[in-house]
Parts: sequence; structure tokens; C-alpha cells
Amino acid sequence: MPLMGAPTNTLPDKQALQLDPGRRRSMRVLLSVLIHVSGKTKDEEKFEEETRTLVVNAHGALISLAAKVVAGQQIQVHNRTTRRSMDCRIVYVGNPAAGKMQMGVEFVEPCPCFWQIDFPPDDWVVPEN
Repeated sequence: MPLMGAPTNTLPDKQALQLDPGRRRSMRVLLSVLIHVSGKTKDEEKFEEETRTLVVNAHGALISLAAKVVAGQQIQVHNRTTRRSMDCRIVYVGNPAAGKMQMGVEFVEPCPCFWQIDFPPDDWVVPEN
């Protein structure tokens, strides 16, 4: 008989803490990386903007941009530290805050090593064929 106020969850702890594998392809890491973003606005005007990542994962990042873009557009993200660039697609556009929009971007081609994290989560490893 459960005590009053005690949780009644009968699942083993490990199963209760398991993440839904269908929600995320890889773990998120809070990491601020200086990036240069370029592309076209929703009005087809070229833009270039310096910003930082808010969160990264093996498939892209959450960033904040002042440029007016929409989901589905393609942009280029240049990692200022490594001097590498990747083509990305905007997959999520959030609400504006302080004149910028938070947006999720995904790499057009997978590149888990783009952020150069020394100890990436296990699910960032690309299986060898």
C-alpha cells in the first residue's frame, strides 16, 4: 500500500528516466559558439550576421538571429573557431525576443564533429560501416 503523497510509479527507475527515442536524434548541449550566418531573408535580400549558438547537437543548433527568415530556408553557418562552414536548413522559428528570433537549424549533410566538442554525448557517434 503506497504512503500518502508517495509516488505510485511502478516502473523501474531506469525505464522511468528513459527519453523518447522518437523525439530527438541526438542529445542537446548548452554551448555558446561564435558563428557567422549568411543567406537570404524571406524577402530574398542577402544578409550576414554575427551571433552565437544557444544549444548545439550532432544535427544542428538553436541560434538567435535578427534576419527575417522562415522555416525551410537554407542558410550557411560558419564556425568562427574552427573556420568550417556548413549549409543548414531552418527547421523551427520561435517567437521574437529583444529584436531577434530563436530558430532551430539542421545541417543539410550530417556533421557531428562540426562543433568540436571534446566529450560529445554517446549518441553523437556516427556508426562505421
